[in-house]
Amino acid sequence: MLPAKNPSKLSAWQELLTTHTSIKDQSIRSLFDKDQHRVETFSAHTDQIYLDYSKNLVSAEVMEALLKLVDEAGLKDAIRAMQSADRINERENRAVMHYALRKSSGSIELEGTDLMELVHTELAKIERISSKIHQGEWLGHTGKPIRNIVNIGIGGSDLGPYMVCNALRPYWSSIKPYFLSNIDAAQWEEIKEEIDAEETLFIIASKTFTTDETMTNARTARQWFIDEIGTTDALAKHFLAVSTNLKETAAFGIPDENIVGFWDWVGGRFSLWSSIGLSIACTVGYDRFKELLAGAEKMDTHLFEADFDQNLPVIMALLSIWNVNFCGCKSHAILPYDHRLKDFPRFLQQMIMESNGKQVDRSGNRVDYPTCPIYFGEPGTNGQHAFYQLLHQGTDAVPADFIVFAKPAHAHDEHHTKLIANCFAQSEALMDGSPNDDPFRNFEGNRPSNTLVIDELNPENLGALIALYEHQVFVQGVLWNIFSFDQWGVELGKVLAKKIVSGKEESSNPSTRSLLQKVKDLQ
Repeated sequence: MLPAKNPSKLSAWQELLTTHTSIKDQSIRSLFDKDQHRVETFSAHTDQIYLDYSKNLVSAEVMEALLKLVDEAGLKDAIRAMQSADRINERENRAVMHYALRKSSGSIELEGTDLMELVHTELAKIERISSKIHQGEWLGHTGKPIRNIVNIGIGGSDLGPYMVCNALRPYWSSIKPYFLSNIDAAQWEEIKEEIDAEETLFIIASKTFTTDETMTNARTARQWFIDEIGTTDALAKHFLAVSTNLKETAAFGIPDENIVGFWDWVGGRFSLWSSIGLSIACTVGYDRFKELLAGAEKMDTHLFEADFDQNLPVIMALLSIWNVNFCGCKSHAILPYDHRLKDFPRFLQQMIMESNGKQVDRSGNRVDYPTCPIYFGEPGTNGQHAFYQLLHQGTDAVPADFIVFAKPAHAHDEHHTKLIANCFAQSEALMDGSPNDDPFRNFEGNRPSNTLVIDELNPENLGALIALYEHQVFVQGVLWNIFSFDQWGVELGKVLAKKIVSGKEESSNPSTRSLLQKVKDLQ
């Protein structure tokens, strides 16, 4: 059980309020003027990621008080609880063990079961399936090799694999992935125009095999496939499932040997490392998938072993607490300066806001402080011509994470030089501003940001980057005294949608009844 401590009642929180009063009227630029070695003080790194957080309105006193908050909130005990497979997802009575999915050796016991044995059994299945596909040994019903993968899922069963596959596009071989998530059939119509049924493998990712959007799409794809091939006998060679419901998968026509499973201690938005990552392994190959896991494992070790004042997930979580709860920031921008990470902001939206978008603390009381900000973003330099106007001259300061890679995945050096220059120039401009007597051209500056510099975008470094944000989410949740690993807010709309689909309009409010009638009239 995690400690339930209202952070606003802790002495460190009160100290931070006082410290904020003393620093709020200073500028970040002035802090640099006072300390020529500020970057050395306010930066940290692992072997893979360098974090410069010097462009935040923080001082040594602020960081000292934030680290006191970590101690008073019981973060060390919380980390040990997660490592020990305690049921820290208390509302659903589950352990939170996504880090076990990438642990390469040793054992982790959960109620007498060695989790690592379970994990490595499923990894062996992923290796078998993906290797047969990549080696041309998995043949479709008509004897043709597989060329297309269609992953059918939603939420964590879609966003993670989709983001990773696109980020690792230079590592694609002969397999092209597609991702079907939206119940709007327009997405399916686009996909089916590009695939050949004889060369396509479908992966249905649904633990219960009952998720409405996923199963609606799966049934549509199944019928299309049967119509194209002409027989249900072909299903066994073209459909896989990531599920635990063997009864339903069998009824669908998927044999048990085509099933890869996972467990209730794997949350959906943290599941790309599990069997949900089957589409990743099928796209880039199992060896690259293992490299992804290895990078995440390195970040796990860093969280568990590094001192908190040099611990990247802890530092980033503390900066978020500072900016949200003491500086009054309500949103946060994710700005990757690499086109391959175009889906990363959207992926983090789910991971972070579904985890920490909570208004009730661990004791069931409404919190008396803000929790998760709104996350949004777009890759540079596209975002510069979209919403950066608001970042520079909007009424609210928006903290930002700039993410940049030293080495490109192409030979266009001029492009990459300009890309990096834009990244660093934007963070500098946000901090320094540009005073001008013309109010329309005046930039106040003093907008906080972090800059993460990484060698190159490869599977291992991507794994570390994703795990960094996963652990930031965990630390934020501990400090905000909320349950990060349930998601009751996802369920309410689903319940109401089912009632509407069933025709029980009498249970809907007048606005809903009126809207339904308007649609019927238009149809």
